[in-house]
Parts: sequence; C-alpha cells; structure tokens
Amino acid sequence: MLNAYKYRLKPTKKQETLINKHIGSCRFVYNWALEQKIKTYGQTGKCINHMGLDKLLPALKTEKPFLKETNSQSLQGMTKHVDAAFVRFFREKNGFPRFKSKKNPVQSFPVPQHYSVDFEKGIVKLPKIGEVEVIFHRTFEGTLRTATISKTCTGKYFISILVDNGQELPNKQKYSELTTVGIDVGIKDFAVLSTGEKIENPKYLKNSLKRLKCLQKRVSRKVKDSKRREKTRQLLSKIHEKISNQRNNFQHQISSKLISENQAIALETLNVKGMVKNHHLAQSISDSAWSSFVTKLEYKAEWFGKTVLRIGQFEPSSKLCNVCGYHNSELTLKDREWVCPICKTPHDRDINAAINIKKFSLLDQNLITT
Repeated sequence: MLNAYKYRLKPTKKQETLINKHIGSCRFVYNWALEQKIKTYGQTGKCINHMGLDKLLPALKTEKPFLKETNSQSLQGMTKHVDAAFVRFFREKNGFPRFKSKKNPVQSFPVPQHYSVDFEKGIVKLPKIGEVEVIFHRTFEGTLRTATISKTCTGKYFISILVDNGQELPNKQKYSELTTVGIDVGIKDFAVLSTGEKIENPKYLKNSLKRLKCLQKRVSRKVKDSKRREKTRQLLSKIHEKISNQRNNFQHQISSKLISENQAIALETLNVKGMVKNHHLAQSISDSAWSSFVTKLEYKAEWFGKTVLRIGQFEPSSKLCNVCGYHNSELTLKDREWVCPICKTPHDRDINAAINIKKFSLLDQNLITT
C-alpha cells in the first residue's frame, strides 16, 4: 500500500537557490518535452514516448548547459510526467496537457531515487542539493519511492515522500442499511446526513473576502515588478494559503469522522464543472470544494476497507418523498421545506435528499426493497 508523507523543509539560502534552479530546469524540460511530442506527432503522425525523449536529453544539456546543474533523474521524471498527462487526456478526456508557467502558485520537481531520510538528525539528503533540514512531525516505515519537492506561492518549501509500507489494502467490510449513511452536500450546510445531522459550512473564503478585496486593490495599484508590489502580493498569497489550509483541515476532520463511524458512504454524483457556470452560485460552490471532499472520502475508504456508493446525478433525490415516493416536480431551489400532498409528511429538503441518496444506493446493491 502506498502512502504519501508531507513535511516542511527548512533549506539554507544556498539550498533555496539550488532548489529553485531544479524547479526552473524541470519546468523547462517539461515544456520542451511537451513541445517535442506535439511537433513529432504533427510531422510524423506518431507519438514519441518518455524513453525517446530521454535519449534527446544529452543533446539538450549540451545546448543548455544550466541543465547540468540539475539532478538528471529529476529531468527524466518530467518526461514521464508529460507521458502521464497525455495518458490522462486520452483516457479521461480531461483537457489537453498545458505548458507549465513560472507563475503557477505551486512549483515542484520530482526526485525518483537516490535520496535518503534520517529521522534522528531531522534531515533529508537530496542529490545535488545536500542535507536539508526537515520538520518531521511523524515517522514512517517502508520502501522509499518518488519524492516531490514543492515551493508554495508564499515561499515555503515542502517534501512529499511516497512510501510503500509492504501492506495490502484491507478487504471491503460488509455493510447494511444500518451501517450506511447518505450524504447530501450543499452550500447553506456543507453536508447533511441521512441521520438528520447537519454539518455547518464554515465558508472560509466568504469570511475572508473583505480582506482579500482590500489587498487585491493594493496589489493592482502598485508599480509592476516593484518591491512594494511583491511584498503586498505575498500578504495576499498568505491569506489564500490560510483559506486553503483551513478548508483542507476541516474536510480531513469531517471525512475521517464519517469513515470511522460508518461502513459505507452514499453520495450523489455532481457535475461541479457545470454547476459553477451559474455565476450566482459559482463562488459558494468553489468555496465548498465538494470534489476534494469526495476525493478524501474515497481514498480513506480504501485505506480502512470501507465502501463509497455513488448514485447518478439525475436521480430526483430532493423532489422525491422518502416515505411514499411522491415526485414533487414543482419543487424549486429556493424551497427549503415542503409537505408531501399524499402522505402529509413534512420534509426538510436536504435531509430528504440525503435519505433518498442512501435508499437509491442500497437499492442498486439489492440491500433493501421498495
């Protein structure tokens, strides 16, 4: 089983320079490799894989001597990243690979092997960079795989180490109607459970908008490439980073709680890309970050042998009475409560949706009958 462990790096000024050189060189090689693949396909109608690109790297290093200061395996790792980007494009149809920009908020490069970790000394030894101080908040055991060094927009450095602990993923645990919970994610409440529990949406972005707008105006008024503009931009980046950290911490706590308390989680498949096209709700939907929450639920379910059930995005979870099955076709988004005209059951829109999500998912598994 593969697990990634992320730690904060504390490099010296000299090491920061070396890390930045690695980031720049790897970004250059990635863009070069992407360009080569596009040109080769346009000229010959055939694709060049990462092994073919690796054979061209020595000539590129002769042409661009600064690349020799970078770990060769890190450069080769970028050609593999280009290959992986094309595989995702053809498999998932998720957008053609794009060139990397130095203006991206997070910059990184891989270290496939030949690095070592020393928990006692609190260091990690990286090729062509040396021994870098690390804040180890936890330890691990297993075989080291690829490490990724990253730099955030606020100038912080991190290392993410992929570790194979030699264990197999646990078998899926059996679940029933009693050990399954349905979840309806929303904007007013972050998540509503089929048990009737509502998890309040903290709305970290909305609560910081006033300060963000103030700093954004300051940045726009500063002279481009000036020190004052860069200093103000750093303050703006720190707030965005804080919002992201708060959101991730909140979602980790909620997802861990739900996975530990239930054997199965039932979710509705949402077309988030389509939903954010509604400009009245786009900011609130993005602030909720439903996709990252679902991702956390899915990989934690794999770790602990739990199950995540999904229903289709067109199921009428909100409009269907969970007691008698009446379909309320006149229900609109602003209607938060309604009464079933057939069985006279009063419904909270979100709780009713969560119960129906659970029912639909268990019906698909033949665990309950209509």
